[in-house]
Amino acid sequence: MSEEKISTEEKSKMEFIPFHAINEFMRADYRMILLRSTLLALPDLTPKTQASVNKLTKKHVKVPGFRNSAKAPASVKAVAMVKAFENQPKLVAAVLSAWAEANPELRQQIFDILKSFDWKLLPQEANRARLPGFLTQWPDEQDYDVIYDTFTNAYPDSEYGIDDVSLMAIWLALRLPVEKVSKEEIANLPIDYGNETEEEES
Repeated sequence: MSEEKISTEEKSKMEFIPFHAINEFMRADYRMILLRSTLLALPDLTPKTQASVNKLTKKHVKVPGFRNSAKAPASVKAVAMVKAFENQPKLVAAVLSAWAEANPELRQQIFDILKSFDWKLLPQEANRARLPGFLTQWPDEQDYDVIYDTFTNAYPDSEYGIDDVSLMAIWLALRLPVEKVSKEEIANLPIDYGNETEEEES
């Protein structure tokens, strides 16, 4: 379904908030874990992902002693990145995209769980960072606890905690639980939204 085919009613419900709004739903200690783990994993990710994070790091993150902040050690860079992560939506999207890429097993597991709940999701490979932000509606029937309980029942030996599971659900669904509604009321993205080619990253 193309964007033009979304009904007027769907469009009226399709409210986005910027990606950095996720900080309101994230503990400070977990934010640091997220930044550190993502930056440590970055050298092993695709060149495109590395370039995206490094470009935004150089632009928005200041690390004393480094003219190019992207070249700072990951642990130092993570501390310096906190302020920018709280205020720069493009940086948030790039980091979350990199984090999801660094955790492919969890990404597949949560994708499968959300699909089993009949959530309408963009393909895993869609470039979510190109969307304007997160949708504000969340299905009331499947909150974080329900998703995590389903996850632990399906994967009892997994080392991922509820914070990781919830974040992956947020990123794959492109939703934050600002407004909890029934699944019948929820507005969904068209399945090809944001699934353009990725050469135009800015």
